[in-house]
Amino acid sequence: MNTFKKIASVFAAAAMALSLAAFSNSNGSSSASDSTGDSSAASGSYRTVDQIKESGEITIGVFSDKNPFGYVDNDGKFQGYDVYFADRIAKDLGVELKLVPVEAASRVEFLETAKVDIILANFTVTDERKEKVDFALPYMKVALGVVSPDSAIITDAEQLNGKTLIVVKGTTAESYFTENYPDVKLQKYDEYNEAYSALQDGRGDAFSTDNTEVLAWSMNNPGFTVGVESLGSTDAIAPAVTKGNETLLNWINDEITALADEQFFHADYDATLASVYGDNVDKDSLVVEGGVM
Repeated sequence: MNTFKKIASVFAAAAMALSLAAFSNSNGSSSASDSTGDSSAASGSYRTVDQIKESGEITIGVFSDKNPFGYVDNDGKFQGYDVYFADRIAKDLGVELKLVPVEAASRVEFLETAKVDIILANFTVTDERKEKVDFALPYMKVALGVVSPDSAIITDAEQLNGKTLIVVKGTTAESYFTENYPDVKLQKYDEYNEAYSALQDGRGDAFSTDNTEVLAWSMNNPGFTVGVESLGSTDAIAPAVTKGNETLLNWINDEITALADEQFFHADYDATLASVYGDNVDKDSLVVEGGVM
């Protein structure tokens, strides 16, 4: 994603502590839920669309600390670009929505053990992941970015050789630097709020994750700059389901295709991201409609 310039607005990046109580409400907005899932997930078998409809509830895994894509607000409600889509999926299936907080490294495991029906957690499509889960059509595109202190700004990935780079476990950034920059020392964390705290505390020289996130975060945190705004290829972000769950996969693909008629993901952007990125970002550099990159 190469069109990011100066971002006009800022957002609060602080992650909220999660409640472990189960939740669900009639209007689709959701509170934090138990990350262990319900007893029906223990078997590790996925649920078909008919089974989901019969149960009256769909379980979707999202981030709780990755503002503005999936996060918990001051009222304990999930918000963000991914959550907006999750609400629509539940509505069009005619079921209640149960959101489950996931960490980057647990996304595959939550599908393999059927703790959730769908993952909508900024899940980048990679060949390695496709061996373990089934990805639907994309609804967003993203590249990597690198944020560092103003006192020692990193402007090129080569400058990280011999230095310590903070990453979140299970992310594209972790795999990208492992494969392409073996001389970079990776300091790994389970959660995004832990990674940002490490950067602020000076435990690493820089932090890498999706450029969409670090660009916005840096604007709300004086003293830090995204010196590398786009790194690696532009990748697809897509929903994922348990391997072999063709009925749910096909339903999601049909849903994404149909939603293009109303430019749903542009509306999602306007509702959840426009206030973050402002008018200086071309939404088409991020949004994907109808699954067409």
